[in-house]
Amino acid sequence: MVFMIKPRSRSQRNAPTIADVASHAGVSPMTVSRVINDGSLVRASTREKVEAAIAALNYAPSAAARQLAGGDDTRIALVYSNPSSAYLSEFLMGSLDRAGSLNVTLTVERFEEDADLADLMARMQRGRINGVLLPPPLCESEPMLAALRKEGLVVVAVAAGVPRPDVASVGIDDFHAAETMTSHLVDLGHRRIGFIKGNPDQSASERRYEGYLSALEQAGIASDPSLVAQGYFTYRSGLEAAASILDASDAPTAIFASNDDMAAATVATAHARQLDVPRDLTVCGFDDTPMATTIWPELTTIRQPISEMARAAMDLLAGTIRGKDIKGGVRHDQLDYTLIRRQSDAKPRRRAKKTGGL
Repeated sequence: MVFMIKPRSRSQRNAPTIADVASHAGVSPMTVSRVINDGSLVRASTREKVEAAIAALNYAPSAAARQLAGGDDTRIALVYSNPSSAYLSEFLMGSLDRAGSLNVTLTVERFEEDADLADLMARMQRGRINGVLLPPPLCESEPMLAALRKEGLVVVAVAAGVPRPDVASVGIDDFHAAETMTSHLVDLGHRRIGFIKGNPDQSASERRYEGYLSALEQAGIASDPSLVAQGYFTYRSGLEAAASILDASDAPTAIFASNDDMAAATVATAHARQLDVPRDLTVCGFDDTPMATTIWPELTTIRQPISEMARAAMDLLAGTIRGKDIKGGVRHDQLDYTLIRRQSDAKPRRRAKKTGGL
């Protein structure tokens, strides 16, 4: 069976998708793609059902559907919307490095919250994209995931705190990573430990906060709401959050920020208040981006292996597209994190409560 393939016009965007064909035939989108590609792993009876559904719906397969079952011309899109340039730089370097060794064509697409998803999907079709790499925060965007699923594109989400059962993913254990860092601060002798949350729209933020609370509970330390502030993974939000925590009537001796950008902002806020880091205030971050070693003092932080996560996600995505991972179900690969100790942490020292100094 021969199919004519062309990009959809704006008026055709409600045309049937590979997901519609799969639903009509009672099979998975991957099975539909194998039928389109004349894959040898499809039973004759299943092939007949899929071909009947294609005919009934007048479905015109996308380039992604043609390539999903294999082929050398693998095209992957990295779609991003992330406020941290340091995080993106690490992620992009890992993606580009692995794309070259896998003989994959990598396209980078920026997508902001108010952008048109239909336009993005049209660009995917024009670019003959087979699969999509989604770093945070888009890795948990339901509209984005739904649109990609409708187009029949293979997706790997990266760094989602709580992976979805229906979307392949690569990440770390955010809960235990944050628990490890907080326990480290407790072991140094800190009892007043502030925490700057990440973007509330990302499950990794909540998992890190839960890890912080768990470590406090294990140490018998009551959590204090005045020592917790909302951030959004941006440097500016870190400035505001750090100021809020340091204004507490009983200020902390340590602040743990949910990423390095906000930790760097905390260091700047401390310096502006003539607080020495780490003698007056210990500051720790999360990610171990280049930011952690370009400020003074260099940050103690949790190393999230961002480049390695990007490489692993590229492997998983390319393997799925080329049919090399067809029996493994939906995979959720977890990489190791590491606590990196540098110059921004120390044991607490006594402080004068009236002045807020340490």
